[in-house]
Amino acid sequence: MKIGVLALQGAVAEHIRSLEAAGAEAVAVKRVEQLDELNGLVIPGGESTTIGKLMRKYGFMDAIAAFSAQGKPLFGTCAGLIVLADRIEGNEDAHLRLMDMTVARNAFGRQRESFETDLRVKGIDEPVRAVFIRAPLIKEVGPDVDVLSTYNNEIVTARQGHLLAVSYHPELTDDYSLHAYFLDMVKEAAASRA
Repeated sequence: MKIGVLALQGAVAEHIRSLEAAGAEAVAVKRVEQLDELNGLVIPGGESTTIGKLMRKYGFMDAIAAFSAQGKPLFGTCAGLIVLADRIEGNEDAHLRLMDMTVARNAFGRQRESFETDLRVKGIDEPVRAVFIRAPLIKEVGPDVDVLSTYNNEIVTARQGHLLAVSYHPELTDDYSLHAYFLDMVKEAAASRA
């Protein structure tokens, strides 16, 4: 399985390390043409507005939409979750509009309100270590979206078919169970396309 990490901004090296620990071949994606050779793609954290601008500048908007239309899995973490969302609270223009959810940016407050916790995630046996840094929140989801975990009754992990989104940074811990979960999604998707 060859997984790309969109390398426009964010914790690219950390995602590559986690994906490799989970058993994938992982590459930093800086050019649209690289998408053709991938089985799945991670959109990392960073600043969603900046990532959106860079995606538009380098032609990634249509390319990633086409990638998703082939049923190839996408995994958005923190700002990556915002990039996947169909709706962003406060009327900000959404980016990829792939996942049927409404998100709120920086819902957990400022940098100093960052924290770590263990989350129970549906489909993963052990609790997942989650790092929340100026994290967004999933405010509401459509009928086809499966809520995989909540924190204080707020949605922080969700899946819609081949799309996975989390409010936090799993790549900043030594726990790569969420990356392994994504690899299982990639294997399922590849098998269904074969």
